[in-house]
Amino acid sequence: MKILLPFDGSAVALEAVRFAIRMAADGLQTSVVLANVQEPASLYELMVAHDPQVIEQVSAAAGTNTLQAAQALLDAAGLAYELEVASGDPAHTLVDILENYSCDLVVMGASGTSALRSALLGSVSNEVLHAAAVPVMIVKGTEQVNADDTE
Repeated sequence: MKILLPFDGSAVALEAVRFAIRMAADGLQTSVVLANVQEPASLYELMVAHDPQVIEQVSAAAGTNTLQAAQALLDAAGLAYELEVASGDPAHTLVDILENYSCDLVVMGASGTSALRSALLGSVSNEVLHAAAVPVMIVKGTEQVNADDTE
């Protein structure tokens, strides 16, 4: 089974990674597509940078950097994974990644780092839940998980 594991660096996203690792440890034969989606550059960033390639490079580097914590957990667990860093609207881009990699399941955190975006447009997890053609498992963060990650 191929699992899409969106990762934004948040505590709840780390919990989703741990959950996928537990499923594999419990006997689920799986591989993972670890994905990070960077929001597109703003008009201001495009005007200041003068070179769209610079923005793409910075965005890709930021996404790769964000994935490092999840990669460390997957490496320690011995789980096979592929990486995908993309740019665009997070929910729609994740659905595109899901389809491109022929994933069978999405395991993702219930909330991410963009509280304002979630309040205005609905959470990314909610959008993926409704748009994906495969099952979506939402891993909820707990206060205990969030407290452990801040120590």
